[in-house]
Amino acid sequence: MDYMTSPLSVRLNDATIARLGRHAQRVHLAPRTLAQRYVEEGLRMDEHPLIRFAEGPAGRRARLMGTGKDVWEVIVTVRDNGGDIAEAARYLEIPLGLVQAAVTYYGAYTDEIDQWIEVNAQEAAEAHAAWAAGKNAVQQ
Repeated sequence: MDYMTSPLSVRLNDATIARLGRHAQRVHLAPRTLAQRYVEEGLRMDEHPLIRFAEGPAGRRARLMGTGKDVWEVIVTVRDNGGDIAEAARYLEIPLGLVQAAVTYYGAYTDEIDQWIEVNAQEAAEAHAAWAAGKNAVQQ
């Protein structure tokens, strides 16, 4: 998520500011940046109640609540099933409503999800190339 900046003054109580500062320090972000992230993610979660955000080795990403599935993974599965969301739900073994929620989120944040899909496709290709090189080396 990119944060465009326009000034906005917000008053927070001292305890909230202290908690924000401690958490910002733990995640190595400026408190201002962390607050911006929380506002943006909070708005997105209000707009898309079945979406939550998770931190991982690859970064922070949108996930479907209660599934362990990232939105990009669901979208790839929908595409792999010819756009049939019911079939994707059956394949993923999750309720149809959750797949619909991922598709709705994708409609709102297409570029962001497409970036995740691209990054993961590239990593998969690199991993396959490394595996093939290792296999060839072993067979010599």
